[in-house]
This record gives sequence, C-alpha cells and structure tokens, in this order.
Amino acid sequence: MKVLGIDTSNLVMSLAVIEDDKLLGEYSTNLKKNHSIRLMPAISLLLDELDIEPADLDGIAIAQGPGSYTGVRIGVTTAKSMAWSLGIPLVGISSLEAVAGNGACFEGKVCPLFDARRGQVYTALFDQGKRLVKDQIIMLDQWLNQLIEPQIPVLFLGDDVSMHRPMIEEKLGELAKFGPPEWNIPRASYIAREGSRKIKLGETANVSDFTPQYLQLAEAEAKWLASQKG
Repeated sequence: MKVLGIDTSNLVMSLAVIEDDKLLGEYSTNLKKNHSIRLMPAISLLLDELDIEPADLDGIAIAQGPGSYTGVRIGVTTAKSMAWSLGIPLVGISSLEAVAGNGACFEGKVCPLFDARRGQVYTALFDQGKRLVKDQIIMLDQWLNQLIEPQIPVLFLGDDVSMHRPMIEEKLGELAKFGPPEWNIPRASYIAREGSRKIKLGETANVSDFTPQYLQLAEAEAKWLASQKG
C-alpha cells in the first residue's frame, strides 16, 4: 500500500511516500515560502523521483491542524482534491501528533507546542506515542502549571518552543527537556505511516465532509461574528 503524507500546517512543508513498512522518499523544507505555490510542484517532483504515478497511490494522509489557518487550509484542500479525483481514501492526522512522533521513544511525557499568540499555545500531551491529552488551545502559563505535577520530565517539541523556552524553564526547571532542532520539525513520513495504519483499520474520512481542525476561529471571522451579535 502506497500512501502520500502531506504537512503544510505551519512553516514547514513536508511530503513523504511510504509503501507498507518502507519509506520510499521524503521532502521537507523549513523556509518562508508560499505553500500554495510550492506544494503541487513539490508533490509532482517527489512522485517523479520515485517513478510513481498519482494513480499508483492507495491513500493520502494530511496534517489536519491545528496550525496556520492558511497553511492548514492549503494542505487539506490539496489532499481532498487529490483523494476525490483519484478515488482513494483520505485520513487526517493531528499536526501536533506529527511533531510529538519525533519523541516517541523519550522516557517521559512529550509535549508538542505551537504558538497561538496572546500568550496562548496549541498543545497536547503524549507518553511514548500514547495520547494523554487531546489537542487544545490554552494559556501557556496555565498549561505549564498542569505539567508540574507529577514530577515527570517533559520533552517540549516544536519550532515555536524557542520563543517560550524562558517561561518553560522558569516553571518546570530541570523537568523541562528540549530535543535537537530536527525533532522540532514535523515529518510527513510519520503522517503517512499513521495514515496507512488507519486506512488498514478502515478509519478513513468522508472526503466531502472533511474539514481542518483549527481549534479557534480566525481573527477576522471572530470579529465578524462579534459584529453580527452587536
């Protein structure tokens, strides 16, 4: 089974194709580039390099959010269009889970984290690949207070961790652990692998009803709703 994994939910753009238990190819960048312009050419390039036709794919797995509104929307729209046109299954994977997957062997808790502005973060909690807390948006100081007990090391992962590191270290002290730079980048290979597992279990999405998981309204949308109430 060949599955294409896609993640454009944040600054990183990552693509991968797996076949059963083998990673055939992976392409990732962490640049300030426009995903809407680069995504389809990158998919075409990766498939060409692997000598795979789109019709050879058996499924698509997409990072469903949370993350950048624009980035998530671009990835989800592309994945839905490809799945619908090719008539193949579509699976959504949490963008936070994809980052946490880099620390699956860490002996302690793993906390993926994306900045959500105004002191808030998108986050979740895992323990060796097992989810402990669902994806959420929460004030960082409130979240860190919850992580202090019990006294277990917590590995923080994500490209935005660096901007919050001073507060994390102040709150958790030596319990706070940080991975190498490459662990902060989501891997589409994880998304493809997890997507393949879900497809085999029949845990696929209805393509027409599939939507991003933003966890909060876009600022413009929130302002519009507030104006309607007024």
